[in-house]
Amino acid sequence: MNGSMIILKKELKGFYFNPTYWIICFLVSLVFSWIYPLQLYGFAQLLMNYVAQQGIPANQLNIHYGVFLRQLSYLNLILIFVVPALTMKLFAEEKKLRTFDLLLTSPVTSLQIVLGKYLAALGAVAGIVFLALLYPLATAALAKLNWGPLLVAFLGIFIVGGVYASMNLFCSALTENSLVAYVMSVILNVSIWFIGIGAEVVDSEIARKIFEHVSLSTHLSSLVEGTIRTNGLVFFGSLIVLFCFLAERVVESSRWR
Repeated sequence: MNGSMIILKKELKGFYFNPTYWIICFLVSLVFSWIYPLQLYGFAQLLMNYVAQQGIPANQLNIHYGVFLRQLSYLNLILIFVVPALTMKLFAEEKKLRTFDLLLTSPVTSLQIVLGKYLAALGAVAGIVFLALLYPLATAALAKLNWGPLLVAFLGIFIVGGVYASMNLFCSALTENSLVAYVMSVILNVSIWFIGIGAEVVDSEIARKIFEHVSLSTHLSSLVEGTIRTNGLVFFGSLIVLFCFLAERVVESSRWR
């Protein structure tokens, strides 16, 4: 594991000491600084007028559903495009600069290489998720929050970011062109959300259950609502392990070549 930790420290420094990462964080904060106050204002107006307005769903009067879940939907959309930008150079850039060959000849295994780079990408994703979490935390000074569902919801979106990171790391391992890795990663991130649509268009009950089980949105919905389910954690963990394994196989094949 020492090899993984060395790579992890190296890649984390590459993220947090890179101006590009902080520009991304600035743009993310800019988006939320514009959207979040508007969501709070709309929620406050809804609370003030709920007596006069009939038929308002009860959950819309809860700040968790009325504000925080909307923020998480924006955060998920941001991660779909930001995580590929963070991971696209992890392997592709090294292959282009020929430093990947030096990495393969160093005394570390392919698994340690992939694990170190994946954990570094996870650390970069954690920084962006924490940045988004600061806005609900600031709201605690103005309203009483239910911390359990809030933290579970952000944990859920962080795990989804971990799924994106594993898939995008695999895409980066397939090519030495960072732009190609980015495009492949975005396509994969977007495509995984369309799997759940199959549950709405198929007639077979068995096929519907299969699509629901492999749907990212189905498992994420329970987490963002504050409920932890074992099958959801197993599903996310399986995806992460699968794509990290595929990335490890690509790295190992490069070592043998």
